[in-house]
Amino acid sequence: MFGDKPKDVPQPFALILVPEFTMMPVTSAIEPLRLANRMSEKALYRWTMHSVDGQPVAASNNILTMVNGDLDAIPPHATIIVCAGLNVQHHSDKRLISWLRKTARRGNDIGAVCTGAHLLAEAGILDDYKCTIHWENLPGFSEAFPEINATGGLFEIDRDRFTSAGGTTALDMMLTMIASQHGPDLASGVAEAVLHSPIRHHSEHQRMSLPARIGARHPKLVGIIEKMEENLEEPLSPSLLAKQAGLSTRQLERLFRRYVDRSPKRYYLELRLKKARSLLLQTDMSVINVALASGFSSPSHFSKCYRAFYGRTPYRERGIPVIQQAVA
Repeated sequence: MFGDKPKDVPQPFALILVPEFTMMPVTSAIEPLRLANRMSEKALYRWTMHSVDGQPVAASNNILTMVNGDLDAIPPHATIIVCAGLNVQHHSDKRLISWLRKTARRGNDIGAVCTGAHLLAEAGILDDYKCTIHWENLPGFSEAFPEINATGGLFEIDRDRFTSAGGTTALDMMLTMIASQHGPDLASGVAEAVLHSPIRHHSEHQRMSLPARIGARHPKLVGIIEKMEENLEEPLSPSLLAKQAGLSTRQLERLFRRYVDRSPKRYYLELRLKKARSLLLQTDMSVINVALASGFSSPSHFSKCYRAFYGRTPYRERGIPVIQQAVA
C-alpha cells in the first residue's frame, strides 16, 4: 500500500513522462524524495525517469527532458508515477495502457500527477478507487469515466493507488507519504526546507474560494454564483435565482452589474461556455452532447453563442474541417 513502510530501501520510484507533461508536479514529486534523503542522511528513496520508447520527452513548457530508459527498464517492484499534462487524451499509448494493466496485476503501487489519472482510468485500474485530477479536467474526466469516484481534492491515497491534482499538490502528497513511512518530523523538515508549511490535507479545495475568484464577498452574489456553478447542465432561470436569494429580478441585475460588470444571464452563459470548451478539448463527446451537457437544447444556438464568445465554432475548436461538420 502506498505510504506503508517500504520493503526495499532505498525505495524505487519510476516516473513515466507523457508528452506535454506538466513540469511543476514532476519536480514537486521528486524534490521531497531528494530532501528526505539529504535530511535523514540515508538513501531512503531513489528514482528514475522513463518514457514509452526511451526517447526524451518534451514538457508542456517545451523543455526536453532526458529519461533513463523505456518501460522495460523500470525496476520490477518500483512505485509508478504517471506524469501527464496538456492534451492527455491525445497522448494515450496502447503500449503504456497495456503495461499499466500488467503492472497493476503484479501488485505495484501505481499513481499519477496532474492529468495522469486519465491514463490510469483508461487502463481500468482506478475502478473502485478514489482519485483526483486537476479542476480544469474534472468535468471532462467525469463525463468520460462516470463510474470512477473523482473527488476533486488536492490528492487522494487509496490503498495501492494515489493521484494528485497537479501543480504543487504532488508536494503535499509526497510529504504525507514521507510522514507515514519515516515520521512527521522528517516530513515537516522537508516542508520547511522548501518553504511549504503547513502540509495541506488531501481534502482541501483545489481552487481559490469563490469570493477570491470573483473579487467580491457579497454573500448573496456568492450564493447565486454557487447555484449557477452547480446547475450548468440544467440552468436555473434568473427569476428563480432571484427568488431563492430573496431578491427581485431588478435587484439581481443591479447586484451583478455592480460586482462582476455583466448581467446574470451573461455571466451564467459564460460559465456554461467555459464548461463546453473544457469538454470539447478533453473528451470525445459529440458536439451535440457537449451542447446538452452545457445546458444548450439547440446545437445551432450553442454554436452561435460559442462562436460569439471564442471567435470560432465548436467544430473549429476541435480542428474538424468545415466539410466534415455535417457528419461529425
